Amino acid sequence: MSTSASSPAIPANANNATDVFAVHGADPEVLAYAMAKYSRSSLSMRQSLKEISSQRAEQFLNTFYFQYGHRSIADLAHVAFAIERLSLLAAIVLVDEQRWDGQERSTRYQNFLKSGWYLPGFGEDVAAKQIYIQTVEELFNSYAHTSAAVFEALKLKVACPPEMKQDGYERTLKARAFDVARYLLPLATNTSLGQIVNARTLETQVSRLLSHPAAEIRDLGEKLKQAATGPAWNLHAEDQAALQARIAALSPELAAESEALLTREVHASPTLVKYAQPNPYELQTKADLAHAAAELLAAVPIAPAPVVDLVERTESMEVELAATLLYSASHYPYRQLRDLVAALPEARVSEVIEIGLRHRGRHDEALRAFHAGAALRFDILMDIGGFRDMHRHRRCTQIIQDFTALHGYETPESGDAAGLAEAGILSQYHAQMEAAFTASRAIAASGAPEAAQSSLYVLPLATRIRSLFKMDFAEAQYISELRSGPAGHFSYRKVAWEMYRAVERQHPALARYFRVTDFTEPIDLLKR
Repeated sequence: MSTSASSPAIPANANNATDVFAVHGADPEVLAYAMAKYSRSSLSMRQSLKEISSQRAEQFLNTFYFQYGHRSIADLAHVAFAIERLSLLAAIVLVDEQRWDGQERSTRYQNFLKSGWYLPGFGEDVAAKQIYIQTVEELFNSYAHTSAAVFEALKLKVACPPEMKQDGYERTLKARAFDVARYLLPLATNTSLGQIVNARTLETQVSRLLSHPAAEIRDLGEKLKQAATGPAWNLHAEDQAALQARIAALSPELAAESEALLTREVHASPTLVKYAQPNPYELQTKADLAHAAAELLAAVPIAPAPVVDLVERTESMEVELAATLLYSASHYPYRQLRDLVAALPEARVSEVIEIGLRHRGRHDEALRAFHAGAALRFDILMDIGGFRDMHRHRRCTQIIQDFTALHGYETPESGDAAGLAEAGILSQYHAQMEAAFTASRAIAASGAPEAAQSSLYVLPLATRIRSLFKMDFAEAQYISELRSGPAGHFSYRKVAWEMYRAVERQHPALARYFRVTDFTEPIDLLKR
């Protein structure tokens, strides 16, 4: 007689029915509270959302976010913003967050002639204001002329294939022409962007903007704060109001019940951003570091540096931190600063590090310069236009120096047949760049309010900017492969290629794992 083992009894509380559902219709802070309750309550998400009101969410966040510093709660509240008609300069500052998602108008694919431009306040300094206006208008005129001239030159150089439609052919070549013409766009040029950020990033972003020396950017911080705490724009508001009117005509009683649901204002983040203020830690530290850098580098000329310098790791962590702090407050190459700091007495190195932390408040994160220890450090000197594309790589730690005319400007010449010479406008391009730099210096020397900041707006996107990208191997591989592709802009294609070459020189055994496109080889201009 055979026997079989009996199956073990299934416990009454065993439940393998995983429940997955998307949530829609909850205000961002209410949803953040509901998710945070998982750590403090056994209620399901449906149960939590049904019992939570905006008032209860506010009370919870006031206690746990502001009093106890449980800042991860704000990571759960995501808010979407449209930010329109801000300068390119302000846009670069705005998006400089490591936890940021968004999209901006592309200078590669859109004509910026109709976008307008930002005019700072010049007080009673009429002369500086006139220099500013004249310079910006001349840059826009050159932008229009260059776009048209390069487009015509490219048409002569590249024939339309029989299989390609004429409108697609012209659209592609116009985009290639914009790749060249965008070098002339001043930082004053207006753009627009959309961003979706969590409330913690938003609070940090607003605080950082409010701490900026430029009036436009401080005003942008205030507007972001108002948009987060005030009524959000409702896509369905008109339709809901019309429906409410129809309900009222049919049944006043039903209208009274539906009014709260159909006409309710949504405030995206009324609690988590309301206390955002200028950041004393950032303000005081920036001033102290600028003073320390000026003192330490007073008689030291800026050393020449390549477009991409992969600075090998020879220094201690202390030297890296001090050098990076000084880098953020100066215009010097990282290699030069690293070697200079390495030669300092240990006590002097410690003093620089202490400057970066002495003003840190209770809930302040340490400055980005303290993100140290990455295996690969690329010091990159490139045009602002190309940098803006590199700026998107937020898996890196990016230490970005201030805008300046000290490093000169780039001329759009590459194996991609940029077209300035072919179009016969290379000398005009150089003349326009020099004129813009002269105007920037004149505005900076004027007595206008915020003259130093106002002078930066007339700098064209061709102006070089220095930035330090710290990353691991996977990110260097990713950037080199993605940005060297033939569809990319020739500016960052060159940088991506030079990043690969730098890795190849220092780590030759690893170079074969990069799937890069050789920048020195010609590409098909009709492939985007």
